[in-house]
This record gives sequence, C-alpha cells and structure tokens, in this order.
Amino acid sequence: MFIKSIHIKCNHMLLISILTLILFVSSFLVFHYYPKNISSIPTNSDNENDYIKWVDFTVPCKVLQLTANLDINSHNNNEKIQYNWIELLAYLACIYGGNFKNFNANDLNKLTENLQNGKSMEDLTTTLTFYDYYLEAYSAILNGFIGNYSIEVLDANNQKVFENRYGLKAFLPIAKNYYFTHYKDFGNSRSYGFKRTHLGNDLMGSIGTPIIAVESGIVEQLGWNQYGGWRVGIRSFDGKRYYYYAHLRKDHPYVKGLEKGDTVKAGDVIGYLGMTGYSIKENVNNINVSHLHFGMQLIFDESQVDSPNEIWIDVYEIIEFLKSNTSEVYLSNKETIDYSRKYDFMEEFLTE
Repeated sequence: MFIKSIHIKCNHMLLISILTLILFVSSFLVFHYYPKNISSIPTNSDNENDYIKWVDFTVPCKVLQLTANLDINSHNNNEKIQYNWIELLAYLACIYGGNFKNFNANDLNKLTENLQNGKSMEDLTTTLTFYDYYLEAYSAILNGFIGNYSIEVLDANNQKVFENRYGLKAFLPIAKNYYFTHYKDFGNSRSYGFKRTHLGNDLMGSIGTPIIAVESGIVEQLGWNQYGGWRVGIRSFDGKRYYYYAHLRKDHPYVKGLEKGDTVKAGDVIGYLGMTGYSIKENVNNINVSHLHFGMQLIFDESQVDSPNEIWIDVYEIIEFLKSNTSEVYLSNKETIDYSRKYDFMEEFLTE
C-alpha cells in the first residue's frame, strides 16, 4: 500500500507539472502575440489611450511605385478622378490582411475601375473592418512623401529658376551619384550592450558619403549615442515620423552649423556616413563596416517617443522606392569639406 500511494502521488505530481507547463506556455503565447496582432488594432472607441500601438509595413517597392504613379499622374494630368495612393494601399492591405505577398495587379485595376465608374472610397470600404486602421497607419508612414513642392531647375539660359511640381518630394538618404548597398536586415540580432533586434536598415557605403534628409522637419536629436555613435534624429512636421540617421563620420559627423532645433528641408545634406558607435566614449569607430543606419519610428502618441512602446518599421522597401528621387550635391565649403544640395527645394509650409 505504501509503494502504491507513492506511485499515485508521483502520478499526481507529474500531472500537475504537465498542467502547469501548459498554462505557462499558453500564457506566454497570448502575451507575446496577442498585443501586437490583435489588440493593437484600434476600435471605434472614445478611450483617450486608443491609439495605434503596432504596425507591420510589408508593402513592396513595386506596389509603392504603382500606386504612387496613379496618384501623381492623375494630379498632373488634371484627371476627373484623382487618386490618393495611401487610400489605395490601405484598401489593398484590407483585402490581403496586410500581407502583400498576395498582391495581384488585377485587384488594383479593379479598384481604380470602380473609382472611375463613380464609386467612392467610402462606398468601397464600408464592409472593410480595418480600413481606418490601415489608412491611419500608412498615412503616418507616407504622408510627407507625395504632394506639392517647388524645386530649382535650369532654364533655357542655364539659370536656376523655381518650378512648381506635384510628385515625390521625399529623397533617398544617400546623395545622388554615391554608391551604396543594402539588404533586408530589419529584425536581425544585435548583441552590443544587450541582446536586441535591429530596428532599421543598414546602407553600406564609403566614409564621407553625404547623408540626405529624407523629409523636411525639425532636428530633434543631435549628438553621441553609445549604440548609434554620432547620430541625427529628425521629426516630420506632422509629428508622426521620426527619422534616425546613425554611425556618422568620426571627427566630422554633421554638416557645418547643424544644431538641435533647426529646420531642415527634404534633400538637404545633414551629415556624412561613417562607422562610429558601440562605445560609451565619444567619437570612436567601433563599427566593423562603414554604413548608415537608417530607421523610421512611428509616433501616434507622445508616450511612444522614448519607451518600450516604440514602433519602428522595416524601411527596406521604402529605400528601394526612394532610389528614384535623389538629391544632387556639391562641395560648398573647401575649408570644412562640407557639401550642400545643388538645387534648392521649397514646400508651402517652409519659409526662407
């Protein structure tokens, strides 16, 4: 009887252990996946904390180009139906569940045909539960990329004059005619300081390559960070995008005169590619390969600015998309070895 009771107790202990393990694994899975994939999608609530808390951006460059061309061409040709590329993308995201691996050009063609035939985007999205979510999320990412602007061009007398345009007004972060390579490295492992994931895209290039402001905005951060080395952080004027440019050049990281609080224009030179970082001590090259770390943080609420709730997106496809719009530069200061943009740029909310 004693031996039998021992076996029964052991069986009970084994059963309790298995149940405990199942509960632990279930709790981990719910905690790990649920907040990012379900609860982060906002509902129509009046709760002041009901802002977007997670965004996966998977739109391929090809789809960005197709929708951008529809938008730009319809405006420049003054067509009766003028498309909004962000609305088009939000619609497609709904029918694909955010997974653009399922993209079919016929779906985009059918959408534009419906709009041409008199249906409104409101009509077409009435039954799409998450349309408002994708529209807000994609607007936060792309809102400053296409619109009206003025840029210098050469006239018949080879003189610079401003020309008003509607189109792509965001620039590649690498200056025109400078070589770079990159690959899909968002989410890769990093170990300096502590184990973490890579929240940006590394653009490999030569030391001293001029780095360009992708969008107009305000310099919010400037200086040394032990992980990013010499870095610049620029916030878009609508407050939704924070651009992070890191590992800038030792001894001469920034264009002369750049200071925190400055306004920069899309296409301006802001600094120079390098390999600084991974050091508490300032102005140290501890990065193995010279490159620009470029990242984009989305901000739907100011509590997300510097907290565990930060939202960083994969910008690889955005870099591919921006290759079509580069800023040409020239050596403007031989003493300081500084470069400036060759052709000036203006937007309606900028002042000289």
